[in-house]
Amino acid sequence: MRIVVHGQQAFGKAVLEALLKRGDNVVAVYVAPEKPGQKADPLKEAALAAGLPVHQPDSYKKPEVWEQFRALKPDLQVMAFVTLFVPEEFLNIPTHGSIQYHPSLLPAYRGASAINWPIIKGEKETGLSIFWPDNGLDTGDVLIQKKTPISNTDTLGTVYFDRLFPLGVEAMLESVDLVKAGKAPRIKQDESKATYEGRCGPDNAHIDWGKPWEQIDRLIRGCNPAPGAWATLNGAKVKIFDATPLPAKDPKGIAGKTGEIAAVDADSITVVCADGRFKVTRVQADGPKVGAGEWAAATKIEKGARFS
Repeated sequence: MRIVVHGQQAFGKAVLEALLKRGDNVVAVYVAPEKPGQKADPLKEAALAAGLPVHQPDSYKKPEVWEQFRALKPDLQVMAFVTLFVPEEFLNIPTHGSIQYHPSLLPAYRGASAINWPIIKGEKETGLSIFWPDNGLDTGDVLIQKKTPISNTDTLGTVYFDRLFPLGVEAMLESVDLVKAGKAPRIKQDESKATYEGRCGPDNAHIDWGKPWEQIDRLIRGCNPAPGAWATLNGAKVKIFDATPLPAKDPKGIAGKTGEIAAVDADSITVVCADGRFKVTRVQADGPKVGAGEWAAATKIEKGARFS
């Protein structure tokens, strides 16, 4: 079966290398075009190293792009982390169509930040879907799904890199095998259960220390490592990556105002919230990520300073 891999970054590279390692017939690779001055995409580098032709159209709506794809005589397009819109005219060119990875249990959490939001909203479980894309946003029929729990200490990074990334590569291989065998299902998504969340960006990541500790904790973990939950101190934006919640036994008896730094230690700072405190251990201001205690010492932050 003639396979075209379409994607970018580390996940796209991992899928390509896994297919090649087991002897699948990959005939070409499609990669998002680099911006001026940007390094070559890891998937592109892996494809060139393997001697594969690489195509980087800036749009998939052009008939000449469709004809180029059709000339490859593809049987299946494997889409691993694709961000440009790809219309059905292109998706349907391969003999068996196209399959795509999405890091949520569709139809829940459609959209670009499908890993952040389940953590932020307090879900106990998430997963991934391999589906048959169409012209909608993550609306196509589902081929297979894999589930994984979300613990009280999980971050975006641990959920993705430790589980959804490797599980996704395995699921892609499993899906290709099902297509080869003519046994790949097409399960309609239940639109009554569909949810969509917009991109989780800096506006969503602003910490309100007046909120309950559980909400703040989920926000910090769901934005670690990107986009990074943040608060402002003395007019400067400070991203907070690692913080341990310290719930109060009696919220009414908390000393200090919300957002106030109640303690500065060698390895941490302690910040007051509505119903407890947070021991913050890793932050980022103007430079690289550093220990919170180190940052406080360097910027002369003292007990009593307050995040606005």
